[in-house]
This record gives sequence, C-alpha cells and structure tokens, in this order.
Amino acid sequence: MLALLCRDLADNKKADNVVVLDVRNVSSVTDFFVVASGSSEPHLRALESEIRDRLREEHDTKPTHAEGTAAGRWIVIDYFDVIVHLMHPEVREKYDLEGLWSDALKIQAAGPPAPLKKKGKAESKPMPKPTAKPKALNGTSPKQKTVKKSRKAPTAAK
Repeated sequence: MLALLCRDLADNKKADNVVVLDVRNVSSVTDFFVVASGSSEPHLRALESEIRDRLREEHDTKPTHAEGTAAGRWIVIDYFDVIVHLMHPEVREKYDLEGLWSDALKIQAAGPPAPLKKKGKAESKPMPKPTAKPKALNGTSPKQKTVKKSRKAPTAAK
C-alpha cells in the first residue's frame, strides 16, 4: 500500500515520529495522511527526495501536487489517496495534524520497515475497513460534514 511505502521511505532517511493516519471514515478528501518530522532543512529535502524519487523511479508514481519547501519547514506531497506531510518538529507541534485528525485511526508499524520492491507498481492491497465510527461534528452527522474528493491538495502554511 502506498501509505506504508511512503512511511518506509521516510524511515529510510531517518525521519522522526512517522505516523500513518487512516482518514477514510473522517474525510473524503483523501484516504491516508503520512506525517513525518525532519530535524533540519537538509533533512526535510532528503526526505522529500527519497519519497518522490523512489516512487517515481521504482513504482512509476508521481504526485498530483506538491507544495512547500524545506525553508518553509513544511512540505506537502499529494498522491491523491495519500497525502504526505514532512514537517519541522516545531511546525508539526504548532499545527498538530494528529490532534486535528484525532478521530482517524493510526496505523501502527508492525516491526521494521518492509523491504522495498524494485521496479513495478506500488502494491495496492486493500486495507481492512476501519472499525471506529467517526464522531459527529457540531451536532451534525459525519455525512453532512463530508466533502467530495478533489484533485487539489491542501496548501501548506507559510
């Protein structure tokens, strides 16, 4: 699955605190967020390069959109069903995506990263459906708060 592959690629470059959030039950904009921290501008650039280059070269997968720079301390790479957030720890703490999406299920790492396959498409094994039901927001049902998926990625804060 692409989200787990992105997590593994971030781990390859020593990203800090890599989290995969399954947001399928709380958002229709995307299916998964991968959130990872890089300790410096060069580290954020290395994380971005690892993910973008390896997915393009080995899995023929390109993002639909990307925003932000290492200098801005927040990089967003949108693969439509997976949105990768690479953030400096201070920016990550300030915007608290995990807190904002606290109704999402966290996909825990099951041991060391899986070995990466050479050449070919990224695996597309279906993920099991989450068991947690989304909470109602402001007294409305989750369906009333659902937004249709669009091809635009969320913009990173500047």
